[in-house]
Amino acid sequence: MPITQDDLNTARKAWGDALVAISKAFEEGGIDAARALASDVLDAAYGYNLGPVLFKPTLSGGAQTFRTTKDGALSYFVAHDDTYPNDTGFAIQGWRDVRFEEAANFVEGDVAMWMGWAFFTDKDGNTTKADKTFGYKLDADGTMRVVLHHSSLPYAP
Repeated sequence: MPITQDDLNTARKAWGDALVAISKAFEEGGIDAARALASDVLDAAYGYNLGPVLFKPTLSGGAQTFRTTKDGALSYFVAHDDTYPNDTGFAIQGWRDVRFEEAANFVEGDVAMWMGWAFFTDKDGNTTKADKTFGYKLDADGTMRVVLHHSSLPYAP
């Protein structure tokens, strides 16, 4: 069964809802709660069962710019991993809402790509905008998995 526009919308909403849930888990239960939830989210949404995930987080650089393993992604989202000393935990920054604006998408059977903007609102009402690209592939069970995740801050001349 091919991926649909509704599938893309559902996947982005689930990703944003998960980010908010990880922030709240951190506030209510500390790093252990946030790490456990983030690990479950990565298992459910990302395609590490298919191979390396092409993940370029917004706030990463140097030798650790690209995170192709679950451990690298988990550290980016919740930090507290000595292997990635510069991570601050993007998912534990007090997020309360995530919304997306689509620029374009491409769907071909069991592969889809989406790009646009993500708007992250924190508990103080501050909003951060990021350029986002997600690539998805259906796995053998028919679950849509993130296999490409690129994020960057908008260009500011």
